[in-house]
Amino acid sequence: MPFATRGSERSGDFQPIIEKLDAAGAITISDNEFSLTASGLTLLNQHLLDQEFEYDSNVGARTVNALLGWIRKQGKSDLSKINDQGEAVAPIDSYEEFKRLASKTFDQLNRDYNLDNFVPIYRIRRQIGDRVTRSQFNEWMLEMQNNDIFEFLEGSVEDSSFDKIEDSITTSFGKLRCYAKRLNN
Repeated sequence: MPFATRGSERSGDFQPIIEKLDAAGAITISDNEFSLTASGLTLLNQHLLDQEFEYDSNVGARTVNALLGWIRKQGKSDLSKINDQGEAVAPIDSYEEFKRLASKTFDQLNRDYNLDNFVPIYRIRRQIGDRVTRSQFNEWMLEMQNNDIFEFLEGSVEDSSFDKIEDSITTSFGKLRCYAKRLNN
């Protein structure tokens, strides 16, 4: 299949790569145009997140525009799910997954800061970050309390900081709860 080349490149130079991508279902070919499939987009995403993946030559506007198109397809929310180490983190979409992460986070904070099973809720929220919405965090944490995993205790955070209080939980009765205590180990 002939296609446009640059400089000393020949279309035959790319044929094995195109055949491999086509066989893997990563691209579709029609009228000498190439399109990434859903699995091709997933493969591209995996490679772009890999620290070892590099492009070692100059790129043209066509390549950059194709990359921009891919980024736009990802959506802003997906691109904002990057942790401090530059690694992609998946959003939490189930209570069971949240329960595991919240319990693990509680244990880590309790251990690392010697909190004597009295962990500030704002620290749990901040550790989990943007992997859940604020309302989903509140709902699932309250569900964990209903399931006797945590007990939420009144009180104020150590310095009465507004942002730490805001990152705590207010119950449906309007009571501020700033600390979590594990009920079952």
